[in-house]
Amino acid sequence: MKIEKLTALALERVDFDRYLLAAAVGKRATAIANGAAPLVAMDPKTEKFTDIALVEIAEGKIIINQEG
Repeated sequence: MKIEKLTALALERVDFDRYLLAAAVGKRATAIANGAAPLVAMDPKTEKFTDIALVEIAEGKIIINQEG
């Protein structure tokens, strides 16, 4: 799937809050970089951590708390 479609799906998951999406991707990418297992069939040795995090969010594998 193209990155534009993934981003659009992920934005829908966070009610189109770009800041919240960026924060969530960054936090999840850091967790993956620190050894967390990806929740999708992507290899962290060959894929960017941010791409894996974006796919996880777009597919609904990661639930983002939108409350302050």
